[in-house]
Amino acid sequence: MRVLVVEDEKRLAAGLRNGLEAEGFAVDVALDGTDGLWMARERPHDVIVLDIMLPGVNGYTICRTLRHEKVWTPILMLTAKDGEWDEVEALDAGADDYLTKPFSYAVLLARLRALLRRGARRRPAVLTAGDLRLDPATKQVTRGGVEVALTARELSVLEYLLRRSGQVVSKREILDHVWDYDFEGDPNIVEVYVGHLRNKLDRPFGRQSIATVRGSGYRLASDGP
Repeated sequence: MRVLVVEDEKRLAAGLRNGLEAEGFAVDVALDGTDGLWMARERPHDVIVLDIMLPGVNGYTICRTLRHEKVWTPILMLTAKDGEWDEVEALDAGADDYLTKPFSYAVLLARLRALLRRGARRRPAVLTAGDLRLDPATKQVTRGGVEVALTARELSVLEYLLRRSGQVVSKREILDHVWDYDFEGDPNIVEVYVGHLRNKLDRPFGRQSIATVRGSGYRLASDGP
């Protein structure tokens, strides 16, 4: 397994290289964010260990850039900061896990093994379908670069459809994920909210991205026509 370590503290970077190589990993090291971003883009890796505070390009920017470019290599963020908002920003940027310095090397190895088991599956920080974009962290929705205001429930329905884009989802699935399992109201409430989304995201832009699949449910076109 090949690991990319992006860490500007030379002693820590060397220690990580030596320790990981002793565990059988092949290790590449970048001592600044610029080189780290280049190596992450140009060379295949199974996992990335990424510091946040880096010269050149910081870890948040590297992570967001890779996810925007559809590089889904698992990322473990390292930081000397110990605050919940730093963790929130790292995870919202697209990181898979987070470890605060100083850390236990045994814990680092265990977390790397867990990330390797999950593999490089698609985990976008921003959900897209054609020119339709939703940032779950900021709750910002745009269509063709134009920001569209949605209610909290409309956002939840849209997020679920985007996460299942190209697939048919039933009313029951939407109810279970957006409302709750013991919802006893009228299931046609889903139709109401899908109608709201069409009125805000499709019709004003001349689109028909949310299709009704008779007898089955709804499908959001993955290319957002």
